[in-house]
Amino acid sequence: MEINKKEIQYTTYQSIDELDINMQALIEASRQASEQAYAPYSKFKVGAAVLLSNDKIITANNQENASYPEGLCAERVALFYASSQYPKEKIRALAIAGNSNPHTTDNLITPCGGCRQVLAEYESKQQEKIKIFMTGMKGKIMMVDGIDNLLPFRFEL
Repeated sequence: MEINKKEIQYTTYQSIDELDINMQALIEASRQASEQAYAPYSKFKVGAAVLLSNDKIITANNQENASYPEGLCAERVALFYASSQYPKEKIRALAIAGNSNPHTTDNLITPCGGCRQVLAEYESKQQEKIKIFMTGMKGKIMMVDGIDNLLPFRFEL
């Protein structure tokens, strides 16, 4: 028998002001996108913003459906759109923000397992890590440099 250990690394920012202006814009875009989410059932609105290698920011939000679970997470909507419309651009960073009406949350929003696997696929495809910023509508921000810090045992073919 052999016991092994994996470690993750993440950075916590106390305020958005600690980030450079480009990452501040990305996080603000994800927060604004959350306000437009279609979440009539859960009331939990999530926004995502993707920064591409051409400096374009793509925003999206979660889309629920009465035939649950046929909706789609904000992260996947943003990643799939970015890939379909800008197939030659690499994904530099993704920001995720959550908003739970009627309350504004400062809890960090992290990607679900399905979104983590999609991020892993895009990292493999582009052979570069993606910075992932997780936040609420205010408060602390957590950043990981690459999906291995959120999904240390990814599914690969």
